[in-house]
Amino acid sequence: MKLNELSDNPGARKSRMRVGRGIGSTKGKTSGRGVKGQKARSGVAIKGFEGGQMPLHRRLPKRGFTNLFRTEYQPLNIGRLQSAIEAGRLDATQPITVEILRESGVIGRHATNGGVRLLAKGELTAKIAITVDAVSENARAAVEAAGGSVTLIVKREVPRKEGKKAARRVASAAKRAERLAGAAA
Repeated sequence: MKLNELSDNPGARKSRMRVGRGIGSTKGKTSGRGVKGQKARSGVAIKGFEGGQMPLHRRLPKRGFTNLFRTEYQPLNIGRLQSAIEAGRLDATQPITVEILRESGVIGRHATNGGVRLLAKGELTAKIAITVDAVSENARAAVEAAGGSVTLIVKREVPRKEGKKAARRVASAAKRAERLAGAAA
C-alpha cells in the first residue's frame, strides 16, 4: 500500500451539497434558501429590521432593572436535610454548618453572595443544631419542634469606600462645629 492509495471507508465522508445547478437537482433557483433578494445573500441579519420604521423593540418602553447587589440565597429544604441524615451523609449529633453541608453534597459547591437559606419544605424528625445565613419562620419552627436549634451567621457590614465628596463633607462639618464653638465662647 502506498500513500496515494490511502482512502477513507466508503460512506464515511459525505460530499458537500452543490447548489445552483438547475431545477432537476432540487437545489436550483433559490438553492434551498427559499427567497430571492437580500435574504438570499450571505452576511445579512435583518432580525429586528422593519424597513427603516422604528423597530418594535425600540418603540416599547424599558421597564425595571436588575439589582447587581441583591442578596441571593441558596435554598435548602428541611426534607433534604432529613434525607441526608437518613442516608448517613450528615451526622445529626454534630453541629451542622455551611461548610459541612457543602462537603457532604447536600448543597451545591457554587457560591452565592447571600449564603444558605433554610426553608420548610418536607419533614424533619432528627434533632439538629444548624448554622445558616437565613431561615424562614416555618423552617425555624419545624427544627425547634424536632428539638433542634437554628443559629444565624451574623454578616459583617463592609464599610463603604469614602470618596472625595465624603471627605469634603466631613471637613465642612468640622469647620461648622469650630465656628459654632467660637461664636458660643
